Amino acid sequence: MTTNERVAYFNGQIIPESQACISIRDTGFTYGNGVFDAARTFNGQIFKLTEHVNRLFHSLKYVDLDIGLSPDEVIQLTLEVTEQNLPLLGPNEDYWVFHRVSGGPNDPLAAMTSPTVVIECTPLPLKARAPLYRDGMDVAFPSVRRIPPECLSPNVKSSNYLNLTIAHNEVQEHSPGAWAVLLDTRGFICEGLGSNPFLVRNGKIYTPKGQYVLEGISRQTVIELANKLKIPVVEDDITPFDAYRADEAFITSTSLCVCPVRSFSKKPLQDEAIPGPITQKLTEAFSQLVDCDFVGQYLAQLG
Repeated sequence: MTTNERVAYFNGQIIPESQACISIRDTGFTYGNGVFDAARTFNGQIFKLTEHVNRLFHSLKYVDLDIGLSPDEVIQLTLEVTEQNLPLLGPNEDYWVFHRVSGGPNDPLAAMTSPTVVIECTPLPLKARAPLYRDGMDVAFPSVRRIPPECLSPNVKSSNYLNLTIAHNEVQEHSPGAWAVLLDTRGFICEGLGSNPFLVRNGKIYTPKGQYVLEGISRQTVIELANKLKIPVVEDDITPFDAYRADEAFITSTSLCVCPVRSFSKKPLQDEAIPGPITQKLTEAFSQLVDCDFVGQYLAQLG
């Protein structure tokens, strides 16, 4: 192992990333048969690792994949991989920590195949996303609709992101840099690529029902923080029109935590302050919870 290469857990052992090679017949590649989860570190410490691993195992159960490891074993392996990779972080940097599982190779000559299991760390894209905190995020609603829950549960964190990727690509064609938030097949605001939207109007927070979205760990954290701050949260069907008349808005995601939105489909929000007052309160509460000024961490990349 070289001293300047990150390591990853790969099918039973921790090895240099360059040695983790996946079969060309792996069903994650050939059929999109796989699930994953993504946590992040704050000051090198993984946030809500147990919750992320539990969600991974719920996804594994849904798709009938048995990785031969217990949640506690996955947690321990994750801590080991992250600890070995921490010396490679630069100043004021943190990691995405990924768990990736696929169905394994589809080998017609083998009686049985085993899932491919990977645990790896990727540095957060702090510099690329720093302007979102300075300027606010632009959001657009693509024509592509989110896969409905009667076809595939949105609470399964599937490795197949084609639906979300096509929506993202469509938005980039007419609004470069904007983030796609898809509508569901009923026409209500749903979710984006790894992100959950929130609207604020008249002092209340609105977000889509958990029935139709992946209930993100950051999403749940913000709801809990809002409850502690006595800010009402309503989980309900919300429309693009609701977004256009919102006082403020933000999205939650593992990497961004809480990020202010400045426009929907090129229509500025009512309160053009970035962030709005309720978004700011939640951002401060989130920062205190994780003991990290994550906004400052991003903005420091702007120089």
